[in-house]
Amino acid sequence: MKNKHFPKVLFTSISFFALTACTDLVVPEKDSSVRASSGDATFTPGNPTELLASAYVDLGTYTDQAGIYALGEHTSAEMIPPTRGVDWGDNGVWRTLDAHTWDASHTYIRDAWNNLNQRVYKTNEIIASSPSASQLAQAKFLRAFNMYHVMDYFGQVPFREVTQGVNEFPKILSRSEAFDFIVKDLEEALPGLSDLKPNVTPGVASKAAANALLAKLYLNKAVFKSSTPAGPYTFDKADMDKVIAYANAVTASGYALESSYFKNFANAGSSEVIFVSNEGTAQNRWFMTLHYNQNPSGWNGFTTLADFYDKFETGDQRKGSPALGNGKEFSGIGRGFLIGTQIDDSGKPIVDTRTQKVLSFTRDVPLAGAATDKGIRVIKYHPSDAGKYILTRLGEVVLAKAEALFRSGNAASALTLVNELRTARGAKALTSLTEQALFDEIGRETYWEGGARTYEIRFGKFLTGTGAEKKDAHLVLFPIPSSAIVSNPNLKQNAGY
Repeated sequence: MKNKHFPKVLFTSISFFALTACTDLVVPEKDSSVRASSGDATFTPGNPTELLASAYVDLGTYTDQAGIYALGEHTSAEMIPPTRGVDWGDNGVWRTLDAHTWDASHTYIRDAWNNLNQRVYKTNEIIASSPSASQLAQAKFLRAFNMYHVMDYFGQVPFREVTQGVNEFPKILSRSEAFDFIVKDLEEALPGLSDLKPNVTPGVASKAAANALLAKLYLNKAVFKSSTPAGPYTFDKADMDKVIAYANAVTASGYALESSYFKNFANAGSSEVIFVSNEGTAQNRWFMTLHYNQNPSGWNGFTTLADFYDKFETGDQRKGSPALGNGKEFSGIGRGFLIGTQIDDSGKPIVDTRTQKVLSFTRDVPLAGAATDKGIRVIKYHPSDAGKYILTRLGEVVLAKAEALFRSGNAASALTLVNELRTARGAKALTSLTEQALFDEIGRETYWEGGARTYEIRFGKFLTGTGAEKKDAHLVLFPIPSSAIVSNPNLKQNAGY
């Protein structure tokens, strides 16, 4: 869906700031690793309490700006990773995601594959280590959560039983088989999960988290079950009815829309936050975008595109609010979209030390050769009050229900639900609802939260463009990393790579 024309320029230098940005990266892990050191099928059960705690820690990989997150956002029309001189060149790893020119050797595709599959295997260890009923339910949820992303990104899922030796190759689940496996895990987990209420330990798997993931699964079932990954997709009413039922189960647990959008991303607690990562922080989300001369000093990296910014009307809370500059630390940073002159904590304009000019973020931004001030920045987690990193939030669930109603032919009820959300966000009510309007609303509500690629594919927007920019259909799936293909002959490379 990215409608941009850029010169093809090759950069080979690696930015100091980009290297700094990588300090929080997870060390790449081997796919299908096992705890048994021998080549036989010996498995020694571990301590389920310790293993489960470690599996929750592993959710920290979703907070990184590379890997899983990069695959979900940099490939979409919400985000662009401009190269600024030698900064953020990194041998093209960011630009190729934006331009949809990745291949099976891409570092972040490999890292996402390895990290996700390692986490799936760890949950297998928990399940095989005599967990309590509650621990078993949580392990199945975590297995489903991680496997969902493997299925979504790659279209096939390797699966190793703990009884398999290291010399045995994992079997491969097709996308359709993986979908059924994940649904079964969640359905079996639901009775054993706690019915946690809003603001109560959102870092632990709950019924609401499982119901939200089931709603997302059935909303995307047409994509995941399609014999042609690029579509067209047929959305069955029976599946849409399940989306609605699971979304209703989330709100029945007490979750409700906040009157202040950015409270969701603060540490004050929110009636919308369903599931978070307690490991790590949300700091990468501001470091990856803020300028070097802002407080805190950022890595001057990613921006949004003017076309996306223009989808927000004045008064919509989600568009954000300007910096206060009232003398408090970090008060020189606004919330939402940062555009125009930037100020420091005392309210004075910031001077860009590289150009000696007042720092003013511009609407325009090229993919290569960008000046330090180019591009509109985005802040959802504010450094003054950022809360835990959100993995599941009610806003997405509400729009999943609205989309399910719309695809079921009930546009009137879908419009009512969308307008309830828009009213809570301070936006004007819509008079009618089209597929494009619904698509735009999902973007306004969930921007930069990691899932843009998935909803662009579902709406048939991921491959669209003009002329040479129209993308090949195979790009709706990432390639299986070359290293994985070599290590497991049961894997077959996705078509087109």
